[in-house]
Amino acid sequence: MKEEIYKVYEILKKGGIILYPTDTVWGIGCDATNAEAVDKIYKLKQRAEKKAMICLVHNYGLLEKHVDKVPNVAYDILDLSVTPTTIIYDNPAGVAENLIAEDNSLAIRVVKHEFCEKLIRRLGKPLVSTSANISGEPTPKSFKEISEVILKGVDYVVNLPSETKNTKPSSIFKLSSSGSIKIIRE
Repeated sequence: MKEEIYKVYEILKKGGIILYPTDTVWGIGCDATNAEAVDKIYKLKQRAEKKAMICLVHNYGLLEKHVDKVPNVAYDILDLSVTPTTIIYDNPAGVAENLIAEDNSLAIRVVKHEFCEKLIRRLGKPLVSTSANISGEPTPKSFKEISEVILKGVDYVVNLPSETKNTKPSSIFKLSSSGSIKIIRE
């Protein structure tokens, strides 16, 4: 795994996009601070930039670095969650502008997946994570369901067995700075 993390790190550092296993489904990713790499993902997915994507971080420290103020309730939700949970935060900071939604929010998940954690720690930045499909098509539940267009459209396919135990995307909650909570996806 160490060699694979180094290879992927080098690709991400150069603005490349990857296909990789996560704690949910296989994802397409890039350095979340690189607007050109983010744009490559939008183009590959044939997705409008107005549809924001999720970012992964490996710990609360990196989360706090990229959100102006993490509401206290976010920690409660994350600590109590038994399945992967993404939270949409107001006022993100230090990520590519084309990742931020029109309402100045960003979806971030603190990932619990060995490969992702080690890669993000090495990168030192959030990692974009969006499902490995063309926009509007079903989310692949396994690697073998990923289309050729996606496989050929990324700069690198991570060479690890899928450790993904879930076959569905994460739950998503939207937290406003005022403390209101809205369930987006269960």
